[in-house]
Amino acid sequence: MANRATAQHHFTFLRTAIGVQTLTIFLQAVSAGLLLSSSYGESLHSAGARVMYGASMLYVLAAVLAWKPGGGSSRPIWYATGFLALASAQVVLGIAHVPSVHLPLGVLMFGLSLLALARR
Repeated sequence: MANRATAQHHFTFLRTAIGVQTLTIFLQAVSAGLLLSSSYGESLHSAGARVMYGASMLYVLAAVLAWKPGGGSSRPIWYATGFLALASAQVVLGIAHVPSVHLPLGVLMFGLSLLALARR
């Protein structure tokens, strides 16, 4: 019975991590709009990028915890690792000022994260 409760806790943590990631990606879209229209948008978007990257790392951790002790599928680890790779690409593209790829990739990431959240 304790193992089942532990597994449920890890799956709840996984769902929460995906939700946090989805929210931070959405907030990055909002701060991107502020980046274009206000003086403080750049610092807000830069800080948000760090938070979003941290949320992607949290997703990886949650996926590993849901898999190993919880006995779940390893598939969420692959999804989480993919998101971390996309987040890394976003950071590189943002620093390099390549909005023609950075913006569509952000939209794709939000859609995929929302899909992952809906599937959990």
